[in-house]
Amino acid sequence: MYFSVITPRSGQEHAAARELLRGGAYGEHQWLWHFFPAAQGSPREFLFRRADLGSAPRFYVLSKRPPEGAGSAWSVQSREYAPRLEAGDRLLFELRANPVVTISVNGKSKRHDVVMQEKKRLLQTRGLTRWDDWRGDDKPGMYEIALETCAKWLGDRASRLGFEIDQRGLSVEAYQQHQGKKDILRFSTVDFSGELTVLEPEIFAGALFDGIGHAKAFGCGLLLIRRADNR
Repeated sequence: MYFSVITPRSGQEHAAARELLRGGAYGEHQWLWHFFPAAQGSPREFLFRRADLGSAPRFYVLSKRPPEGAGSAWSVQSREYAPRLEAGDRLLFELRANPVVTISVNGKSKRHDVVMQEKKRLLQTRGLTRWDDWRGDDKPGMYEIALETCAKWLGDRASRLGFEIDQRGLSVEAYQQHQGKKDILRFSTVDFSGELTVLEPEIFAGALFDGIGHAKAFGCGLLLIRRADNR
């Protein structure tokens, strides 16, 4: 595996920014494919996370082969990625994810945003249909709902993916709903950060390489880690 950082070349910031102005999340997904030329229909072999530095776009990419064909506007720095993991390792992490729950109705399964699903459940318990109709001091805030539902979503997956989250220091921020033109693309994201403990190194390595959750083609799922002892 290879870990890469893709940033604008010095003096080419405006040219690089123009390439990203079109198409939103789907446009970024298509644009990144240019760094991994392959035959049409080939499976995607990379995860990515956009994490701008100030006003400059920055992409972290984990891939089975190093990116190529950067062009004149972009700089690519790559290194081999093979972290040595042991049970008990404490790691600081960052993760942008698409927290969803799958619900079956009449034999058909559909993914639902966990935050919106919890809002719907809370409304139903009060016999309401609209969030604005809920009045009173017992009405939870959006941050409170996102923190509770998304923390549980990640904790449930952690137990299956070979690690444990320190819930006391878990940060859940930047809940956002994304919508493309004509509702073709709709998904939500949330940014997690905190500390985890590796329980089963081989299973955890699979989570690193394969990503966590859905919407991986649109910048979700890449788990960024560093040793907690190196703060």
